[in-house]
Amino acid sequence: MNDDTPTSDRQQNDRQDGYDQARWTDGDRYEPLLSEKNSHEVSVNTPLPDDLTRDSLELPDLSEPELARHYTRLSQMNYGIETGPFPLGSCTMKYNPKFAEDVAAIPDAGVHPDRKDRTLQGVLGVYGTLQEHLAKIGGMDAVTLQPPAGAAGELTGVLIAQAYHEGDDRTEIIIPDSAHGTNFASAAMAGFDVVELPSGEDGRVDLDALEAAISEDTALLMLTNPNTLGLFERDIVEISEMVHDVGGLLYYDGANLNALLGRARPGDMGFDIMHYNVHKTFATPHGGGGPGAGPVGVREDLTEYLPTPHIRGSDDGYERYEPAETIGKIHGFGGNWLVLLRAAAYIRRLGDEGLLDASAKSVLNANYLADQVDLEIPFGPFHHEFVASADDQDAADAAKRMLDYGVHPPTTKWPEIVDEALMTEPTEVENKRTLDQLAAAFNAVASEDDETLEAAPQRTAAQRIDQVGAARSPRLSWQALDKE
Repeated sequence: MNDDTPTSDRQQNDRQDGYDQARWTDGDRYEPLLSEKNSHEVSVNTPLPDDLTRDSLELPDLSEPELARHYTRLSQMNYGIETGPFPLGSCTMKYNPKFAEDVAAIPDAGVHPDRKDRTLQGVLGVYGTLQEHLAKIGGMDAVTLQPPAGAAGELTGVLIAQAYHEGDDRTEIIIPDSAHGTNFASAAMAGFDVVELPSGEDGRVDLDALEAAISEDTALLMLTNPNTLGLFERDIVEISEMVHDVGGLLYYDGANLNALLGRARPGDMGFDIMHYNVHKTFATPHGGGGPGAGPVGVREDLTEYLPTPHIRGSDDGYERYEPAETIGKIHGFGGNWLVLLRAAAYIRRLGDEGLLDASAKSVLNANYLADQVDLEIPFGPFHHEFVASADDQDAADAAKRMLDYGVHPPTTKWPEIVDEALMTEPTEVENKRTLDQLAAAFNAVASEDDETLEAAPQRTAAQRIDQVGAARSPRLSWQALDKE
């Protein structure tokens, strides 16, 4: 076959001609409920009050193959990381290796948290070792594994800073305008006043603006480094000195730690507190509300404020104890045990060389993809992610159109310092073929007219929906639809 069409264009044409997400229909409805396929009526006999019960109940009556096919069809009507690339900027939606799932599924991992420490030495040993690994990776002196999510880690770090400053009447937390929204929420939840810091022309912290904002009222400066534009804060040492000179603390949001693994440590940059998104960086499942985990690391003079119980080594192995000035309990037991077990397995499997390789590919993939995309990208060079501008297109419409090309769209409309932002993070798991597929989708969409974009997506199981209406007036059952 002699075809002079460029490979990326030919691949894109093939995808556009051939891509259709599964759409299982029964008449004018999608895949029916199990009870609608086949069911039988059973009587209900219960001592509960009559107004709380029914006389009978319809239960599904299906064979195992029918059941398996039902859930397989539903899975094919959704898009996930095992369907294709998922470059949702900042979220780090990367493929999770199955060996970590196997480790979490072993029977011995199913333990009750209220057992005595002497009967939990295997679990506590995993916790203790993971604490040590995370502390080494982040350049911290101690780590708590309790917080069950990144936002919970932020709140934990803010509460530790609050306890550290008790009696100093420090009322303000400084946060850059490009920070994650959870930073602002965590500071406000703890009762602090938020001082928003405008970015400089280069997308980084403006030192003059920081000088004007910082004062004896400053309890904490919360930073993501690299920041949400994928840019490394080159003045981080000077920033750290400015914060510490007024007695404040420096907090590291670990959302973008992928770019630094094995190469740079927040503790060495002057950060006093940090959280780790192990569900982003260390390949545990993430998305759809969970599960997650957000361990928090601290420097030595903050260790006594860690949540209780904390885990440490003892003469008999490992034990749980209460730090002297603890902020209290953040989550049950030691945190999301099976999520943390996956993270521990991932770190042990990769080792030092593997973590170095992960960060290298994270940075390489982002910069390669940015170079292939025919869109304005106002900042650079990048680390693990970049923010392109859809320019004269609506970013949300462009994103929906990308679904028609068989790829998940990037994060849209944020950060707001880039017009019609398309925040893109390919992660370290994608190869060149997939990156070329993503670039082809970006470029095909960029050349299309508004009418096409506004009608997208056309090739997915669910097409254009009323997002505002769905958020404000959710209909959570088929019965609600049937009543319309």
